[in-house]
Amino acid sequence: MSIKNRDFAPVTGIRLGSAAAGIKYPDRNDLVVIELPLGTTSAAVFTRNAFCAAPVVVARRNLGLRPPHYLLINSGNANAGRGDQGIDDAEACCEGLAEVVDCQPSQVLPFSTGVIGEPLPVSRLVEALPQAIHSLTEDGWVTAANAIMTTDTVPKLASREFLIDGMPTTVTGMAKGSGMIRPDMATMLAFIATDAIIPPKLLRECLQQAVEPSFNAITVDGDTSTNDACVLVASGMSPTAPISDVKSVAYQRFCTAVAEVCMDLARAIVRDGEGATKLVEVLVEGAESQAEAKEVAYTIAHSPLVKTALFASDPNWGRILAAVGRAGIEDLDIKNVAIWLDDTCIVRSGARAEEYTEEAGQAVMSRPEFSIRVALGRGEADAKVLTCDLSCDYVRINAEYRT
Repeated sequence: MSIKNRDFAPVTGIRLGSAAAGIKYPDRNDLVVIELPLGTTSAAVFTRNAFCAAPVVVARRNLGLRPPHYLLINSGNANAGRGDQGIDDAEACCEGLAEVVDCQPSQVLPFSTGVIGEPLPVSRLVEALPQAIHSLTEDGWVTAANAIMTTDTVPKLASREFLIDGMPTTVTGMAKGSGMIRPDMATMLAFIATDAIIPPKLLRECLQQAVEPSFNAITVDGDTSTNDACVLVASGMSPTAPISDVKSVAYQRFCTAVAEVCMDLARAIVRDGEGATKLVEVLVEGAESQAEAKEVAYTIAHSPLVKTALFASDPNWGRILAAVGRAGIEDLDIKNVAIWLDDTCIVRSGARAEEYTEEAGQAVMSRPEFSIRVALGRGEADAKVLTCDLSCDYVRINAEYRT
């Protein structure tokens, strides 16, 4: 059976609760607790930024100690750049939740997002925990997705449902992210859950496969955050048989569902990029290696000149060609390079395509979603990156971020 796309579907056994702790703004939900039933298997990937935030340090450590029973998430404050005090504060939050729910602090994984360098208001956060616990429900995804937002303008949710041996299985995820978006990870928080029965090893393999073409292939502004994390949990409460064989149809369907949820969330993050008006896919093909293709794709996607041209719907193909040329590809023969905007060829043999017109290029770039495709003519490798334009609002949002 094909996998069914859903905007949102609850996951059996996974309960979410939210509360207003007043971490940055009064009267706004900014605290989320996710309860995982005992026996849940978990996998996670974290930021590769060397300057990682305190909750990343504590979550990574706790995940290595024992299976988590709770995820604790706050928005409005990143708890980053605080040294040993940040670690103490993250641990205090875990201890506060553990005391309320009667579990071990090491069974709590903390996550934070927001302003870097400010002290985390631990007392206000801990005081709001009973409210979050009281509101725990399997239908709490939408409220939770709103509570973890920072500069996001919309909550980000995605679901897939599929059958294993004729029985339904669900994968649902939520994410936050709008700015400071660049692998690795892609500067965001994402929490994905399933009711499938699957061991940790296969869960980790599936997550790693899913994040590479999704969260690790997007960029808004080229900045990698200190707080990125993506967590995949399996409650094991589906009535289906366990997934234990990587070659089985069940595992393949499961991985496809997880990958599609990750891609939906990744696209939603870029589409909601701070001030963004365009969602653009940059595809580079004909490279000697995937690393080479990625280098060209990211050089285009990170170019301020390209990104501002995207905002203006200006088919300034010289900016794209110049980005390709400065991507550091040795012995690049520009006579082999071709570039398209969707199906409109703008560059052929390293020069403006004879049939190209400005009107045709502008028609493509006026669309809310389109692609830039570059053929290097060097090999068989390719890579794809999702990005957006750079607008006046991006500057305004980030200039006013701490005010």
